[in-house]
Amino acid sequence: MTIILYAIPVFLALLGLEVWWDARGQRGVYRMGDTLANLGCGIMDQTTGLLAKLATVAAFTGVYALGAEWRGDWAWPETAGGFAAAFVLGDFAYYWSHRWSHRVNVFWIGHVVHHQSEDYNLGVALRQSAAQKLLMMWVYWPLAWAGVPPWMFASAMALNLVYQFWIHTEAIRHLGPLEWVLNSPSHHRVHHGRDPEYIDKNHGGVFIVWDRLFGTFQRERQAPTYGITTPAATFNPVRAQVQPWVRLWRGVQAMPTLGLKLRYLFAPPGWTPDGVVPPPAITGTERKFQAEPPRALLGPLLARWVVTLVGAFGLLLAERALPMPLVLAGIAWVLWNLWWVGATWDGDGPGDAWSGIGDAGLVVWAALAMGVPVALGVAALLGGLQVWTRISAGTRRAG
Repeated sequence: MTIILYAIPVFLALLGLEVWWDARGQRGVYRMGDTLANLGCGIMDQTTGLLAKLATVAAFTGVYALGAEWRGDWAWPETAGGFAAAFVLGDFAYYWSHRWSHRVNVFWIGHVVHHQSEDYNLGVALRQSAAQKLLMMWVYWPLAWAGVPPWMFASAMALNLVYQFWIHTEAIRHLGPLEWVLNSPSHHRVHHGRDPEYIDKNHGGVFIVWDRLFGTFQRERQAPTYGITTPAATFNPVRAQVQPWVRLWRGVQAMPTLGLKLRYLFAPPGWTPDGVVPPPAITGTERKFQAEPPRALLGPLLARWVVTLVGAFGLLLAERALPMPLVLAGIAWVLWNLWWVGATWDGDGPGDAWSGIGDAGLVVWAALAMGVPVALGVAALLGGLQVWTRISAGTRRAG
């Protein structure tokens, strides 16, 4: 977690550089609503991950302890070589985790969020599912049983995730001979394509050799069409995270027998009792989902989103010093604000008056966690946002 946390400012700086590159060349790689949704999903992943990591770390540590008797006097070397071995084996396990996340319905709901964006840029790298860690943690337990120390595993997988950030770009075309071994932007663009020949290809994290060995490699032949075959059609990050669970539930409900319901859970996406529905062909007429708030509300919405980002980052930094009820309250506030901004952006928000619930919650949280002076400052900032929003709305009506 520490490696990822301190990498976030670097991620945001590189994202800003790519935004500049995109605007300078008028390439249309970034759309504001999609980018905010991507970052919002990342914020949800990191904040709810404060709870998920308790389960995943505890489970890995438990398996590590259970394997102690089997390992006997042998111990995993805590050296550079031992770390390198853990890194490679961790990436091998990641390949299978990633591959199964695409081929099993109940695991796909923990990964599909990452593929919902119809754009491809560094912002998409931060679009992560809040559930994937819990759904796929068991894939890594053999490493714990073999004796990989929990701290070494956590560091290796954090570096694995950091590596995968930069391959989410169209600014880099190819890496030459390195692409025989390493995952690259070209290989990963294929992975994000919903073209029939690109679906379920190139699952490697750092190394592409696993795909070459196990028959899932595909070279980039034409520009991919990004996204999923059934588009999410929302810029609301909370809705984007919940939507796959709703679709899975409806799919299970549609199965007429208990046996088919269970089979559906572990079948590949698109499976029906009559066979797997093939992905739709790409015709070139596909349109991306687009939603924009009224221009007068754009500034206040962006300001509120930035406040949410800062609040979430502060929660991540302070979580070890806070009691669990305050951590839970902070997570709830982040989720509320992300939902409110996303719903308003989509055009079906609950109205400006409801934002006051989130504001009041943050002020109370700040008072309990950091003291009354900080809470007063937060209240002044949020009050200014409310005034700005109302003035903007009034200007829009007057216009």
